[in-house]
Amino acid sequence: MRRLLFGFIAGVSMIAGTQFASAADMPAKAPMAVAAPQYNWTGFYIGIEGGGAWGSSRHDFPGGTHSSFDVSGGLVGGTVGYNWQINQFLLGVEGDLSWASSKGSTVGTPTLCTGGPCTSELTWLGTVRGRLGYVAGMWMPYFTGGVAFGGLDTCENVTCSTNTRTGWTVGGGVEAKFTPNWSAKIEYLYADFGNEGAYFFVAPHTATLTENIVRAGLNYRF
Repeated sequence: MRRLLFGFIAGVSMIAGTQFASAADMPAKAPMAVAAPQYNWTGFYIGIEGGGAWGSSRHDFPGGTHSSFDVSGGLVGGTVGYNWQINQFLLGVEGDLSWASSKGSTVGTPTLCTGGPCTSELTWLGTVRGRLGYVAGMWMPYFTGGVAFGGLDTCENVTCSTNTRTGWTVGGGVEAKFTPNWSAKIEYLYADFGNEGAYFFVAPHTATLTENIVRAGLNYRF
């Protein structure tokens, strides 16, 4: 019995040693490559945005002007949009609506503002824009442009008016995904609201307004 036991142990040891030697002679397997995450930008999204604005305004009247002056302030609001990704390219449509306070004033040169300063304030801003972007993994730089809407309060002394303006806007930005559903962006927009009728003070006045807007945003994609 003892001889049989020793013989069994010796045989197992020889087989194990042979298997170990065979395993040691096998070429090592290359480590499995980890696939880079794929980012799909197609779909509806909503978001929040906010930033700063600066620009210029001017109050004109028949035969004269109160001169241009600077306006500045901030804005914050919400965004909704849809993207179509076609290979590396992105087509999208986006709308936003923001509370704003971008304002400034002048005493008027060469013609003084009668009885007090001339003021302009953008009180809200909305845009409807197309977007054209290039998808590079998690990054997506883009151009954008479309229609801009805004609320403009203008005054000379205590004579004021509130008008809804329609203009145009163009700009660009870059958006980056940090999860499959969440992305962050920063963008620049230039908006021009033209020269339209404002208040009547001794004579009818018109007011111009242009704005430069830099804002950041956070979007959730469904």
